Amino acid sequence: MADRRDFMGMALGAFTGLGALGALYAAKRTWDPLPSVKAAGFATLDLSNIPENQLITEKWRGKPIFILKQTKKMLEVAKNKKEMDRLIKVGDDYFMIVVGLCTHLGCIPGYNPEKLSFLCACHGGMYDSTAEVTKAPPPRGLDIPPFKIDGKKVVLGEAGPEYKKLLADKVTLPV
Repeated sequence: MADRRDFMGMALGAFTGLGALGALYAAKRTWDPLPSVKAAGFATLDLSNIPENQLITEKWRGKPIFILKQTKKMLEVAKNKKEMDRLIKVGDDYFMIVVGLCTHLGCIPGYNPEKLSFLCACHGGMYDSTAEVTKAPPPRGLDIPPFKIDGKKVVLGEAGPEYKKLLADKVTLPV
């Protein structure tokens, strides 16, 4: 009789344990991001055919990403202001790649190609062609998203060595 009770107790315990494991597995699956959300975390940008001084806007994680290929004049200004560290070199070209949200209140600045500058119309903040602040109230330049250079392409969302160096040098904050 005791053997039968022991067996029934162990069987019930094993069945309960399997049910608990199944419930934990189901709970974990609901917490995991959907495959579509995981895929949205990365974006590959082909920079080989981007014209100079023409703002290209892409979308990454629901945020606008500004891409601006630098002209020779822009590069001279950046060298004089010692802002070359904000630019990303892909091949032989330099690009400004930033999150297009003002660091003051999150507005989207507009680009003026004649003046080579960005204006945030909400409070009058201005940025130059490297996305560095030229007129307050923004507290810092536009943030640079995590990126990895892959030939003539840039993969957004993956922190490559170039991005890690920008973070270490405090050129940008983590996004």
